[in-house]
Amino acid sequence: MTFGGRVAIVTGAGGGLGREHALALAKRGAKVVVNDFGGARDGSGGSATAAESVVAEIVAAGGEAMANAASVTDAAAVQAMVDEVMAKWGRVDILVNNAGVLRDKTFAKMELEDFRFVVDVHLMGAVNCTKAVWEIMRTRNYGRIVMTTSSSGLYGNFGQSNYGAAKMALVGLMQTLSIEGAKNDIRVNCLAPTAHTRMTEDLGAALPLEKLGPDRVTPGLLYLVSEDAPSRCILAAGAGGFERAYVTLTQGAFIDGDDAPEQVAARFAEISDRAGEIVPDMGAAQGMIELSKAQKAHS
Repeated sequence: MTFGGRVAIVTGAGGGLGREHALALAKRGAKVVVNDFGGARDGSGGSATAAESVVAEIVAAGGEAMANAASVTDAAAVQAMVDEVMAKWGRVDILVNNAGVLRDKTFAKMELEDFRFVVDVHLMGAVNCTKAVWEIMRTRNYGRIVMTTSSSGLYGNFGQSNYGAAKMALVGLMQTLSIEGAKNDIRVNCLAPTAHTRMTEDLGAALPLEKLGPDRVTPGLLYLVSEDAPSRCILAAGAGGFERAYVTLTQGAFIDGDDAPEQVAARFAEISDRAGEIVPDMGAAQGMIELSKAQKAHS
């Protein structure tokens, strides 16, 4: 699996997972834009030092890279970054939306500003970056985009309502963009990593950190941005384990009549039965399935 001639933008690449992704892409031949705002874990501060350090590693290993310290929340700065990449290398083939912050608190104690900021970085940051490269990829009829989601979004995690909401929103973004990008061979996927980085350092002894190096996640990322990548995939990865997550729909039941609420309650186990569940091709499938139930019941 090689990336010779490809140009990749990796956000949040000054350390942790992003750094590992950038180094691996460069090692396999890609020209890499190492983007990192250089702030603290909560998003405060900012410096180009982290991005420049990773670029120095890539160059020292014989690769080609450029540093960028734009905040993904600044759409104008993101566009300027992409313009610079186009001026230098003339293309963008790969975008890895990896930048993120944490401001964990229980929902009862969380300030709305902390909720908005985390959503802004994770969700709108990915939107800003994706929007800046979307037409480039459409014009070239090629693109590989990865959103970094999380088990906190897919399944929930105490004290992370802001983070979880943003991470699940990225799944919804991926679902639609994969449909819209298909005709131009733009493949969009999600990566749900488990890795020991500064984002997870508070977990301490709760995880066997020596087994959770970011390098154990990056092989999955490389596949998701490769020429033969799937599209509309949620790939979970950590400690060398790889799994796939799905958003599914059960077969459910048709319910009608004045006592419909009581029937929903009485038949909830049947409605919830996962036997025969499906992964819909698109959101409209739900309505079509429900209408078919109604037509069958009245025929």
